[in-house]
Amino acid sequence: MSAASRKARTLRVAELRAAYREELADGTEAFFAPRAHRCPWCGSARLGGHLRTTDLFQHKPGDFALDRCHDCGHLFQNPRLNERGLAFYYRDFYDGLGEERLGGVFGGRSGSYRSRALSVRRHLVGPAEWLDVGTGHGHFCESARAVLPAVTFDGLDRSDGAELAERAGRVRLGRRGSFPELADRLPGSYDVVSMFHYLEHCDVPQRELDAARAVLRPGGLLVIDVPDPESRFARLLGRWWLPWLQPQHLHLMPVAGLRRRLTETGFTVLAEEHAEAHDPVDLVAAAWVALDSVAPREDLPWLSPPPGAGRRVLRTAVLLAGVPLLLAATLLDRVAAGPLAGRLRLTNAYRLIARREE
Repeated sequence: MSAASRKARTLRVAELRAAYREELADGTEAFFAPRAHRCPWCGSARLGGHLRTTDLFQHKPGDFALDRCHDCGHLFQNPRLNERGLAFYYRDFYDGLGEERLGGVFGGRSGSYRSRALSVRRHLVGPAEWLDVGTGHGHFCESARAVLPAVTFDGLDRSDGAELAERAGRVRLGRRGSFPELADRLPGSYDVVSMFHYLEHCDVPQRELDAARAVLRPGGLLVIDVPDPESRFARLLGRWWLPWLQPQHLHLMPVAGLRRRLTETGFTVLAEEHAEAHDPVDLVAAAWVALDSVAPREDLPWLSPPPGAGRRVLRTAVLLAGVPLLLAATLLDRVAAGPLAGRLRLTNAYRLIARREE
C-alpha cells in the first residue's frame, strides 16, 4: 500500500469511528435473533454445541456459536445474526475498507475459476445462458468465458459488485438484489445457475434452492460449491479453520444432507466433486489468522483507541517473525496436503452439479 493510500485509509477510519462507536454503544446483543431450539434443516430438537469463536478476520466485537444437529449433522450459527447484525458485520468486509484487499484476492484466482467452468463443461451442450449468484465483481464469469465461449454470463449480488461487473464487461447483465425476489420475475430464464460459496451465507438456504429451480429451464443445471464441515481439517484446526468464517457463514451442510434436499426440491444430482472444489490454503490461512490474532491490532474504526507508533511497530515485528511459519504452511498446503487432500479427506469444500427435472 502506497503512502497516499495509507493516509487516505487512516482518514477514512477516523471518519467511521464515531458511527461505529454509536452503533456499539448498547453492546452486540441487538445483532442477534432469538436462539433456535430446533435444527433449521430437519427440525430435530437434538442439538449440541460445536464451536465457539470470535470474529477472527475483522476483529469486530461479539461471540459466535455454531450448533450441530445430532440427527442430520447440519451445522448452523445459533443464535443467528439478524438483519441488523448481518449489515454490521458485513460492512467494510467485502466493500468499504475491505474492498481493495479482498478485490485483489478474488481477482487473482483465475485458475480456480477456470477449474469450476471445466467441471460444468462436460454437462453442457451448445450455447447457454448462465446466472452466477453471489457473483461479487464477476471475476469468475470473466475467467469462465475463456473455457465456455458459447455461454453468456449474467451476475447477481446483494452489493453493487454485479453492477460494477457489468460496467467492466465481465458479465452481460449485472443484477443487484435478493435471489428469491429476482426469481419471481424471471421464471425459466437460464440454462445454468451457479452458487459458488454463496449458500452458506444465506439465512434460509431452501429459499435459494427454490429460487434456482424457478429461474432454470427444464433440464437446466445448478452448480453449488460450499465448505465441507466434514473435512478432517475442520477438526484438526478447530476455530482457526478458514471456512468456519464467523460470523458470515450461517449454515454448513454435510454433503449427504444437501444431496437429499436437492432431490426433494426437484433436482437430480449428476456429479459430486471434492478434490476439484478444494482450495489448498487451510494451513497457511490458519497460520495467518493465528498470527493476526496475537499481533496488536491495526487501526480499525470499531476498535478504540487508535494504535500508537509502538503498537504499529510491534504488529509489524510479529508478522515479520511469522513469515517462516507462513512459508512452511504454504509449502505443506501446496506440496503435501493439497495433492493428498481427497485421499485423506482433507478437502475443505465440495461441489454438486444437479439437473432440474420437469
